[in-house]
Amino acid sequence: MLLTFDQAKQKILQACTTVKSLEHETVSLNDALDRITAVPIISPINVPRFDNSAMDGYAVRLADIEKSRTLPVSKTVYAGDDIDDLNWAIGSCLRIMTGAPVPNDADAVVMQEHTQVKGQHITFLKDIKAGDNIRRIGEDIKKDAITVAKGQLLSIPTLSTLATLGIHQVCVYKTLNVAIFSTGNELTPIGQPLTDNGAIYDSNGFTLKQLLTKLNCQVIDLGIIPDDPNQIKQALMTASTQADLIITSGGVSVGDADYTKTALEELGQINFWKIAMKPGKPFAFGQIGKALFCGLPGNPVSTVVTFYQLVQPLISALAGQQTLSADLTFKVKTATDLKKSVGRIDFQRGRVEPNDQGELEVKSTGQQGSHITQSFNKANCFIILEQERGNVSKGEYVTVTLFNDLLK
Repeated sequence: MLLTFDQAKQKILQACTTVKSLEHETVSLNDALDRITAVPIISPINVPRFDNSAMDGYAVRLADIEKSRTLPVSKTVYAGDDIDDLNWAIGSCLRIMTGAPVPNDADAVVMQEHTQVKGQHITFLKDIKAGDNIRRIGEDIKKDAITVAKGQLLSIPTLSTLATLGIHQVCVYKTLNVAIFSTGNELTPIGQPLTDNGAIYDSNGFTLKQLLTKLNCQVIDLGIIPDDPNQIKQALMTASTQADLIITSGGVSVGDADYTKTALEELGQINFWKIAMKPGKPFAFGQIGKALFCGLPGNPVSTVVTFYQLVQPLISALAGQQTLSADLTFKVKTATDLKKSVGRIDFQRGRVEPNDQGELEVKSTGQQGSHITQSFNKANCFIILEQERGNVSKGEYVTVTLFNDLLK
């Protein structure tokens, strides 16, 4: 009996607990993009470090404003000024610039657009409340607070925050070593001529390398392995000693020359090798020593779909990411009929766009065969059709998941 997609994904993520514990290293903030934190990052300072003005305007005491709406300007304070010895007269205001420190006895900052200037005297035109336009110390980040938790992906916004704290290096998990190879006598490396009518280019090997590089993995490319059980077995043995994860394409179906599954059975263990999903039914998952193994189908679309839906979350978990982000998923009407057979969850390629009325709808990108690579070229989402659902008519609601950065 075939595993459901959800069952397969759960087994894959559960297997992450059986592999070796992750090592970590300290890297420069400049080299930390898309790395995963190995320890919590604690803020060494308050942000802001001091009360400061949110805009150009005038610092005032409310007691002075209650006596008079027009005050003389005592002094001007700029960003970067030291105001420890600042003395400003009772009954006056301060000209103050954005980011400048606010004196402790100032109750508010009034934006200059709400004032009238006449010489050195300022008339305040609107009501003023305590705290107006003052950025308080620690309002953004408090000293000794956990700024980034352990197991978080370091994005550009997160790194920017760390830069504001003056943090110049971070402790992160080491990147995963992932070994890949493609199997098949028909495969030819890209850049070499096709020597006979049955030859095809190894696009899967190229694609897997690009996907893994985008996920910040160290790729061990073992190239193309012929349909020879001994060579496949040797490649798996070599990969298991060098990699945290082994990914192959081809050789996991039920054909006479599909030897990868047999070699995996001899060297390690198979957790499962068939899933009720389309494309991607012949997907093998197991383990050789301490290396996990994913055997992807040979058809190029099946390779990408199974990598995206199953291998991508596995890599995130193996790399130490504790919170896996969910792709944006919602229901929309389909603008096209969709062919679907009952029995397997179907990840069709589609494009979500607003129609003439401004309402979002999804269209199929055309033929959905596992060999039709063009189905991805115009797509921006997966149309996810449930396992027991059949054909879908135009106008019915379907679930769509927008592509994340991996396919952009």
